Amino acid sequence: MKVNQLKAGALLSYASIFITIIIGLLYTPIMLRLLGQSEFGLYSLIGAVVGYLSILDLGLGNTIIRYTARNRALGDKDAESNMNGMFLILYCFIGLLTVILGVVLYSNIDNMFGATLAAAELKKAKIMMMLLIFNFAVSFPLGVFGSIMQAHERFVFVKLVAIIRSLMTPCIILPLLYLGYSSVSMVVVNTVLNIGCLLINLVYCFRVLKTTIYFKKFDLILLKEIAGYSFFIFLGVIVDKVYWSTGQFILGIVSGTVLVAIFAVAMQLTTMYIMFSTSVSSVLLPRITMMVANNASNDDLSHIMIKIGRVQYAIMAYILSGFILFGQAFIILWAGLNYSDAYYMVLLVMIPITIPLIQNVGIAILQAQNRNAFRSIVYLCIAVLNVLTSIPLAKMWGGFGCALATGVSLIVGNVIIINIYYHRWIGLNIPLFWINIGKMSLPMLISLLCGYGINLFIIQDSFLLLVVKIVLFSLIYICLMWQVGLDSYEKKLFLSPVKKVLNKCQVFNKDRCL
Repeated sequence: MKVNQLKAGALLSYASIFITIIIGLLYTPIMLRLLGQSEFGLYSLIGAVVGYLSILDLGLGNTIIRYTARNRALGDKDAESNMNGMFLILYCFIGLLTVILGVVLYSNIDNMFGATLAAAELKKAKIMMMLLIFNFAVSFPLGVFGSIMQAHERFVFVKLVAIIRSLMTPCIILPLLYLGYSSVSMVVVNTVLNIGCLLINLVYCFRVLKTTIYFKKFDLILLKEIAGYSFFIFLGVIVDKVYWSTGQFILGIVSGTVLVAIFAVAMQLTTMYIMFSTSVSSVLLPRITMMVANNASNDDLSHIMIKIGRVQYAIMAYILSGFILFGQAFIILWAGLNYSDAYYMVLLVMIPITIPLIQNVGIAILQAQNRNAFRSIVYLCIAVLNVLTSIPLAKMWGGFGCALATGVSLIVGNVIIINIYYHRWIGLNIPLFWINIGKMSLPMLISLLCGYGINLFIIQDSFLLLVVKIVLFSLIYICLMWQVGLDSYEKKLFLSPVKKVLNKCQVFNKDRCL
């Protein structure tokens, strides 16, 4: 049962990522055209502002999973029930704090955005903010039950609910937009679906898992232990919020909803890029913890970092080079001419973030060795630098300024400082890592030059011609990377799923013949 849950959960996790990306690509352009640029900018702005309340989770969601799993392993049902009660009390308090801070935010909407938003936009902003504050306040205590389900390894149900919600969202919102409803209706739908899914988790916990909650004992010693564990997770949440939401907040204050809309599209495409990287790396990362537990040498850890980094780079370099060549044409056809500037904003962030994405193994090594504190503190400092530089740059160059601040912050913190730390303090062979990446960059650069030639010879003005150009570039990239970039292990790795699919097709055809 447990193995099946893990395997099915992993498959559904990849399916969820794939569905989220596909829905984003199909749903977003229709939504943008129905909603309009200013309305979408307003929706993105308020979502980014109220989204800061999510940091009040304090990293406790992961903590519930860890400590519930520990109590289950020990067979201590009373401790598990008491801990459920303690977390529920904590999250109810956080929900109350959310309402208080939300009221403060609501009271200052005019002060923050009065100079850039029209009166009608401010009115909608206040309605959306109230709905989102309610959403967060209710979600915190109800979110406990989703974490309990994950601790009980009910991955299939958790992922299925997430997938169904992802599919339902556009199916409900698009008809409403066709009928003339505004961004407020989108917030209403998202709020109802979110709370509905959380209530389903609650029912599942009590009906299926037979979850019990005791309020007998508030364990202060355990609370201190939990605080120490969750602190650096909390720092990571803050950094993520600063990196991916601050730009929209700042632009809303200094520029208005149009630039917020363009920047939001840029960040959505960047998020898809990051999600794809995560789906690639998560297949291989669990091995790292076992290696560290078995006292693997720094040479062994460097080898696995290079091994996985090369595989990730082969894929991420393909997406990055393809976006460099065809990204602007894609955005114009996908989102509309008004969003063409998003191309440059994406590049300013996508190029530097590629480096930490292909070094995800380094993060796993730090976590396995319990040496994640330095990275968390550095990222927090760089996030603060990002905010401080974004404000003047946004005033000068709008969305380009915010993207530039984020890109420079990524280079300073996630690339330069962290690579020095990996090499000098963790003992990883970073020079050898970059020698390998440098060798693999040659076929990518040649493919880029060929792609520029394709762009010169085929002047496209339709999705069909864009697809033709992407296919031609893909063939060139795959051939060059196969011949020059990949080693024998990587070739086997990429051929393995293809062979499995072909074998299944052969078995299916034989069954049909019988």
